[in-house]
Amino acid sequence: MLDLNQMAALCRKEDQLDTSLYNKYDVKKGLRDIDGKGVLAGLTNISTIYPQKIVDGKIISDKGELRYRGIDINQLVGGFVSEERLGFEEISFLLLFGQLPTSHELENYQQIIAKKRTLPKNFTRDVIMKKPSHSIMNAMSRSVLTLGCYDDQVDNTSIENVLDQSLSLISIFPMLAVYAYHAYNHYDNQGSMYIHRPDESLSAAEAILTMLRPDKKYTFQEAQTLDMALVLHMEHGGGNNSTFTTRVVTSSGTDTYSAIGAALGSLKGPKHGGANIKVTQMMDFLKKEITDPTDDEEIYNYLKKILNKEVFDQQGLIYGMGHAIYGDSDPRATIFKNYVEKLASEKGSEAQAEFDLYRRIEYLAPKVIAEERNIYKGVSANIDFFSGFVYHMLGLPEELYTPMFAIARIVGWSSHRIEELVNGNKIIRPAYMEVSHDLEYTPINLRG
Repeated sequence: MLDLNQMAALCRKEDQLDTSLYNKYDVKKGLRDIDGKGVLAGLTNISTIYPQKIVDGKIISDKGELRYRGIDINQLVGGFVSEERLGFEEISFLLLFGQLPTSHELENYQQIIAKKRTLPKNFTRDVIMKKPSHSIMNAMSRSVLTLGCYDDQVDNTSIENVLDQSLSLISIFPMLAVYAYHAYNHYDNQGSMYIHRPDESLSAAEAILTMLRPDKKYTFQEAQTLDMALVLHMEHGGGNNSTFTTRVVTSSGTDTYSAIGAALGSLKGPKHGGANIKVTQMMDFLKKEITDPTDDEEIYNYLKKILNKEVFDQQGLIYGMGHAIYGDSDPRATIFKNYVEKLASEKGSEAQAEFDLYRRIEYLAPKVIAEERNIYKGVSANIDFFSGFVYHMLGLPEELYTPMFAIARIVGWSSHRIEELVNGNKIIRPAYMEVSHDLEYTPINLRG
């Protein structure tokens, strides 16, 4: 009789592919070329990411670029920051509707988002609190799918209805995440449970901090830094795993809740949305192991040990370094670092010392990787390198790190779902090359 281990061994044996066949048949593993470029699977107007700036076939800048609806992310951030405003609502309007809002449109949109920040009667008690989970992402997925049961128009895929559903999900994602954490923390960790209803005047970042903290208090710098994290995580091209999942599932004609539930499952994966947790774990490990956090040589040698699988999780990865698209710079990390520094300054000397360590590793890690690895493009810190540190300074528990990503990315998912519905008239169905050998059926009494 086969036990589970024996059955798993059969899976490993029979499902193992000859990796040389990828080259033989020119199949792009992970839908990526050897130089890191993604295989084109569609068209989009929503956002563009460039590893370099190329004009008329010539490289005019080695710096990575990110554009939302054609506008450089640096200009967008500079716009609302210069007026001392938070940007989540303004930039989500841009991604959803393709143009920047006027003052009147923004005010109206903010009111819509605020009024939709509500859950069905008894939903918090019956869905979120009755079965808490340490996996807040799973709890969010369950909540999203259950919300579909409350919607009389769940299967209506008209743009008007999908937009209405999307605005609701954008509004309530912070509630689903924070309430799910408080329920878990109360029932599993014997902590206090706070179910704060955020005021309608608050932005997404302010609402999160209000719901999370017992006293509901926060500083402008805290809200601005969290808002910046949400804006920079909001969208990143159609090719990232969770956005591609959204478009694939949307192309089948399914409902909004099912599509977003699938996207949440994708984002939960440690190769996608969980990267910032690995950064903070790596940093905690490193801080315990090195004797002098200001000694570049000691840090350099320890990073080399990480890369050579001698220490930490022995995976050979310096987490938070490198990106599938960007080379010498991730524009999101470049922007975000300025606000990380401001928040560290506000938090005091201990946070400033830790930020200094992050900066040293940001500088040293690419040198270690260049020395130890054969790489085809430059390596730099990505936004995940700093985001976990920010969430730690803000007092967010680790269980909420990936949900923060989801709270931001629901805007991008919604934008891509609507674009797919407007333009798509075919189900997305890629081909797989079948490489097994033809076999004959063996009668059961002749099987070995």
